[in-house]
Amino acid sequence: MPKRIAAFGEVMMRLQVPGHDLLSQGNTLHYTFSGTGVNVVSALARFGHAGSLISRLPANPLGDAARAYLRKLGVSTSSILEGGNYIGMYFLENGFGARPSRVTYSNRLDSSFNTAPEDVYDYDNITRGIDAIHFCGITLAMNDSVRQHMKALAHAVKQQGGLVIFDCNYRPSLWGESGYAKAKPHYEEMLRLADIVMMNEQDVMNTLGMSTQQEQREEQLKELIPLVAAQYQIPVIAGTHRSIHGDNSHSLRGFLYKNQRFAFSDMLTFSVYDRIGAGDAFASGVIHGELAGFLPEKTVAFAAAAGMLAHTVSGDTPMSTEEEILRAMTRSAGDVER
Repeated sequence: MPKRIAAFGEVMMRLQVPGHDLLSQGNTLHYTFSGTGVNVVSALARFGHAGSLISRLPANPLGDAARAYLRKLGVSTSSILEGGNYIGMYFLENGFGARPSRVTYSNRLDSSFNTAPEDVYDYDNITRGIDAIHFCGITLAMNDSVRQHMKALAHAVKQQGGLVIFDCNYRPSLWGESGYAKAKPHYEEMLRLADIVMMNEQDVMNTLGMSTQQEQREEQLKELIPLVAAQYQIPVIAGTHRSIHGDNSHSLRGFLYKNQRFAFSDMLTFSVYDRIGAGDAFASGVIHGELAGFLPEKTVAFAAAAGMLAHTVSGDTPMSTEEEILRAMTRSAGDVER
């Protein structure tokens, strides 16, 4: 049965230099709207669920354009409030070969979302009837006011019997000099509320300060993830390991820990057209698999395939349907489909 899925997060305006040019080379920019929450709920809407975004946008042409773009993605805008003056922006320069992609933020801290007053969201009403709500560590990093909204919404959904989903998504540049020390108590609070968590062993070691004597990543994962699941009583933890090759191809393997056992996807190797947002595609695959009652092995395989396909389209937002992902799980790339 389709579920009602909400996400709490900022709508960002993405401005991309054409091709693989640097900002200093280009003289045109292509704009779209995105954000972790946007990406996840729009992907889930493509899978047949009802996706909505809880956010705040300015009452001006930029805000209107963002709302129209979200509706085109199948995302309900009924829980997006009006207020403030700005929309956060980021500029994307696509990397190539040895040069990595680069993101430069502009106007983010002053955005309508990040300046929302403490009493602006009616938590109980805005979450009524929601089956699951998604949060990410990027939102958690913004400021104390945003963190208060985030935690209050999580509590409201839990009280109404819904699921809380938390993607660690730690970004060092957003937490300032105190970094992990500042982030840890907020991460711990969200982990205690969460039913589904996206994280890997590096998140555990860095944000939670847990250690291991193991040296190989998979062995670190197998030791640390069960400890986190037990300590914070998290039913499902999922994530990926990625390898980047010199020929513009990546390899991706997903894992899912549930019922005290791991399930792993195959190692998928593919060429990359646009990497931004692929982690959100993986997360949406895990969420859909859990809501649809897939076995863990199918869920992680579905999520990994969703992540792979997200690398093949431009823009942050995953565009694949459930049918396309299921087909990608059983077929390799080939000729034109007719």
